[in-house]
Amino acid sequence: MTAGRRSDEPSGYELRVDRHLDDRWGEWFGPLTLTREADGTTTLRGCLADQAALHGILCRIRDLGVILLSVRAIEVIDRQP
Repeated sequence: MTAGRRSDEPSGYELRVDRHLDDRWGEWFGPLTLTREADGTTTLRGCLADQAALHGILCRIRDLGVILLSVRAIEVIDRQP
């Protein structure tokens, strides 16, 4: 955990999956933005409320049957109140 951050505060995440996801999945992944990369992967990036929300996203990726390549905690600068 990052010093100064409480475990119940929203956190930024970047997840990469091994295929291009259609825009129609955007709503299914809630607050995450989908970016199709030139290498054939999709990056999902944004702020999630807590670890339970992250696990929910991971379950959705599993349910789609796509390969999860990476999960990273990131700094989210543009948080809306």
